[in-house]
Amino acid sequence: MKKIKWGILGLGKIAGKFAAGLKDVEGAELYAVASRSKTKAETFAKEHEATKLFSSYEAMLEDKDLDVVYIATPHVFHHQQTLLCLDHKKAVLCEKPFAMNKKQVEEMIAKAKKENVFLMEAMWTQFLPHFLFVIEQIKSEKYGKIKNLKADFGFPAPVDLDKRLYNKDLGGGSLLDIGIYPIFMAMSALGMPKEIQAKANFSETGIDEDCNMVFEYDGGIEAELSSSIVKKTPTTAVIQLEKATITLNTRFHEPTSLTIKTPKGEEIKEFQVKANGYNFEAEHVQKMLLEVKTESGEMTFARSLQLIDLLDKVRDEIGLEY
Repeated sequence: MKKIKWGILGLGKIAGKFAAGLKDVEGAELYAVASRSKTKAETFAKEHEATKLFSSYEAMLEDKDLDVVYIATPHVFHHQQTLLCLDHKKAVLCEKPFAMNKKQVEEMIAKAKKENVFLMEAMWTQFLPHFLFVIEQIKSEKYGKIKNLKADFGFPAPVDLDKRLYNKDLGGGSLLDIGIYPIFMAMSALGMPKEIQAKANFSETGIDEDCNMVFEYDGGIEAELSSSIVKKTPTTAVIQLEKATITLNTRFHEPTSLTIKTPKGEEIKEFQVKANGYNFEAEHVQKMLLEVKTESGEMTFARSLQLIDLLDKVRDEIGLEY
């Protein structure tokens, strides 16, 4: 099997999780890592056994042996750095949210198509076994149609006005960081809503500390969604169907179990996941590259455009501008 040589651009917390997941991917090599800080690059490369390290993104992208780049920098840099990678004809897996708004996402997709280079948003939940199982149950209508859905994600983040989460210049706030997961759950289960209601509380730095949303669908079906960086919430997704209630247990966006309640009783379904879960999206990307695809068959451009469209609409509703 051909070795796929990965590069990681930006070496924060999420990059470490991805690098750890990559160790469980057959045919994957953590070939290169790049940070603006040489010390950070050296520490990260040593910890995760990267073949090469760079203190310049451009220098890494000029390496002819590099196959694909995972972009793990703050949201505000995704658009510019994706374009930079595509300019160098490097395949890209870019962390979510894909970019700051729909216009940027459209430019990224247009560039990937023009250069004929693979591009995908790193929405890792899409590839997790428990999530795929739930979507399969919904599509098959085994338990009937959806009556309503509730999904939340909340944790109390330390109030540090200099850190990314509270920094508006770095795309901080609960919506783009974690609110994206409840929104993605609703979009995957129910499609695009006909109406969106949303309200938020803001910090002194102007970011949304919490956001409460209601997505309305035909037939009176609603998705109640929320995100918070000031309080701990269950962080579950509860889907009420005509003949059952399926709960994606805490934390629903990462590898977890399901609770299926029917009139006959309750079943807890476990999914054996050997790694940390980031391996699944990396395996999918490698499959696409080996098949010489330029777009994912699962996390498609259309889905990323729908997702950013929903984020933009919620931002309009709560009056959050970056």
